[in-house]
This record gives sequence, structure tokens and C-alpha cells, in this order.
Amino acid sequence: MLKTEARILHNAGMTPNKISILGIFFAALAGCFFLTWRFNHAFVPLAAIFFLVSGFLDTLDGTVARLYGEATIVGGFFDSLLDRYADAFVLIAIIVAGLCDPLWGAVALVGSLLVSYSRARAEAAGLKMETMGLAERAERMIILAAGSFLTPFRFEALSWSIIVLAALTHFTVMHRSYYFYKNTRIAESLN
Repeated sequence: MLKTEARILHNAGMTPNKISILGIFFAALAGCFFLTWRFNHAFVPLAAIFFLVSGFLDTLDGTVARLYGEATIVGGFFDSLLDRYADAFVLIAIIVAGLCDPLWGAVALVGSLLVSYSRARAEAAGLKMETMGLAERAERMIILAAGSFLTPFRFEALSWSIIVLAALTHFTVMHRSYYFYKNTRIAESLN
């Protein structure tokens, strides 16, 4: 699906790690635009566009790695680490900028980090968690972007998106926890 874009970036000399770094740059840029929204309310949707570009680049780095045989364990670790930083930059910027209630923002931030952690921990134990739950990274980005795009018309839209994000992330963590518990109990009972 993203092979054409991946080829273009690869032919331009971009490695998966360079693409990951470019992605974190766009996430930080998104955070800066969220932080400065008071100067211009159009900065909120612009921040969402930068965040979506960051997510697109996050998808492309893995595609380039697989297409050109450049996938490494270190690269996968680096990519996952930068993804967590990207999510944190954006959510912390939204909280600090006063675009949501700080408590709901903190709950959403913790939930977002735990969704990723629960997957990593389960997969380290040998249980696949991909596509398990409602709030994978792509869905979280779409929820934030939707609220951001609506903010110039309804200021509280991003605030509501944060509340939805908080609820869905923790629901996903509970769902993954139950799935992990159920499957590991079955595996243990067979041994």
C-alpha cells in the first residue's frame, strides 16, 4: 500500500531510522503548534496535520525497513521509543496549552503509554497483541486529529476527544490484560 512512498523516500537516501527521526520532528512541531494556539486558533488544526504526518512517517519507516531488508531489532526498538515520545509530546502540549482538562489529559497520556506497554509486555511473553483493542496508535491519532480539526468551530471538541481517548485507551488496556490473563492461564493449564 505504501510501497510507492517508501521507494521515493529510499531513493532519496532516507533510511528507516532517518524517517523515524523525521517523524519525531513533525510530532514535536505538532506539539509546538498546540502550545501556541492562542496566537492563532488555526494552529490547532495545523498541529493535527503535523501529527498525522508524523504518524504517516512512522508507518513508512517500517515499510522501508521491510522492503529493503533493513529491519533490525535496534531499529524496531528505536522506532517504538520515538513513537512513545511523539505521543507524549503531543498530549503534554495539549494539556499545557489548556486545550483540555489537565486530569483528563493525564489519564489519556497514561492510557496511551499503557496501551503500548501492555502490547510490548505481552509480546515479550510470547503472546501477539497486534490489533487487540480499540485504541491502537492509529486510532488514537485519528481521535486527536478529529477533535483538533473541529476545535475552530467548537472549542471544546479537542477536550471531548481527550476524554474519549482516555476512556478508550484504558478500555484497551483492560481488554489486553484480560486477553493476556485468559491465554496465559490456558497455556499454563496445558503444561
